[in-house]
Amino acid sequence: MTTRNANTSRTYGYCRISTNKQSIERQERNIKNVYPDALIIKEAYTGTKIEGREKFEKLIKSVKPGDKIVFDSVSRMSRNAEEGIRLYQEMYSNGVELVFLKEPYINTETYRNATRHAIPMTGTNVDLILRGVNEYLMVLAKDQIRIAFDQAEKEVKDLRQRTREGLVTAKLEGKQIGRNTGDKLTTKKSVAVKAEIIKLSRDFEGSNTDVEVMKLTGVARNTYYKYKKEISEGR
Repeated sequence: MTTRNANTSRTYGYCRISTNKQSIERQERNIKNVYPDALIIKEAYTGTKIEGREKFEKLIKSVKPGDKIVFDSVSRMSRNAEEGIRLYQEMYSNGVELVFLKEPYINTETYRNATRHAIPMTGTNVDLILRGVNEYLMVLAKDQIRIAFDQAEKEVKDLRQRTREGLVTAKLEGKQIGRNTGDKLTTKKSVAVKAEIIKLSRDFEGSNTDVEVMKLTGVARNTYYKYKKEISEGR
């Protein structure tokens, strides 16, 4: 990484959702409430590894010492503890600030302060004890970081397990999961196109041939005849 003048340091907010039940807007709102000038980077992603998140990969390659990346929670950076810890250490070593709104105790600034405020040596035999205390404080700080990532990973695994158990329970109780084989998926677009076919086709209320209706509606041949069949069958 090349050094950038401190006056030009930037703050980024990274938002990510892994399911359609999560709200990326909520993450953005939380970040903007604390860092209104943050440049928000949003990404929808399904999975657990850092690899594959193109915008995030681009961000961590472009940040400079003094820049700051803000996350709503540690799980937004990584849900895999080992990957998260590796990335945390890499960013810390490169002088990039990491902020976790829901886990501020592992912000890189907090970790940096732990190293900065080590108890000074005295030049006496007491230093043997002080050195041990300082090393112990660093171990505690590292443990807090690992615990946070481990917890985020555990929450994901627990959620997946509850989802699987919920599906099994629903099946045992005879509840339908998804659509039945052969069920027709009705969309607003298909309803609108069928209405046009009925109005235009000479087989229904219009005076146009099939080829003419396909051109007027812009519907592909296979889809057109599928819709015609469904109309004829009253579907």
